[in-house]
Amino acid sequence: MLAAGAAAAIAALVVLFVKREHFFHSVPKFNLADYPVRGIDVSNHNGTIDWMLVAQADYQFAYVKASEGKTHRDTAFERNVKSARKAGLRVGAYHFFRKSRDGVEQANNLLGAVAGVELDLPLVVDIEDWDNDSWQDDKVVQQRFRDMVNALLKAGHRVMIYTNGDGYGKFYRPNFPDMDLWLCSFRSPDVLRDTHRHRIQQYSHWGEVSGVDGDVDLNVFMGSQHEWDTWVDAIRN
Repeated sequence: MLAAGAAAAIAALVVLFVKREHFFHSVPKFNLADYPVRGIDVSNHNGTIDWMLVAQADYQFAYVKASEGKTHRDTAFERNVKSARKAGLRVGAYHFFRKSRDGVEQANNLLGAVAGVELDLPLVVDIEDWDNDSWQDDKVVQQRFRDMVNALLKAGHRVMIYTNGDGYGKFYRPNFPDMDLWLCSFRSPDVLRDTHRHRIQQYSHWGEVSGVDGDVDLNVFMGSQHEWDTWVDAIRN
């Protein structure tokens, strides 16, 4: 019995290692120098971050989780925003959209979380299928999604949509095809830039960045330093 248990534990570790290596090797190959503006996105799961070290590693922006669903708020949100901005990074807030929750109520949750918090980048609605109430009817979800985004726009905020390849065709393109897009993809930005026309690409979940313990999501802005500065200035003005 003990031998069988040990074998099962070893097998589980092997599976975990293979899965991690699969994701690690999914990082696209491209010339990072062609995308000079880099950023990370974080939540309380990343622990306490030394944002000065992040800035010294030449990261210019950070997206910080603010809220999720109807009521959840990230406990590290305000701390991360204040510390990242103090270190000189441009900072934005994102909300994880729960498909089973009313869109206006989710918008109100995000608006409450960011009230009084100084930000530099558009509010982001993160919509995806992974681990997200898969039993929900797609048409109902689409309406809830539209309701949330429209409520944020009505409140006077600029909005960007975060999603992956599946969500691009399912949620983004049918509803807000002209809105700023933050795309999660393990394909090279060089390949996607002309077809998806996204502002930001999240290209890895397995980044190693000074100041952050463990893996962290890595992102690039899809343009030059000048284009970044122009985009951010337009948001703030």
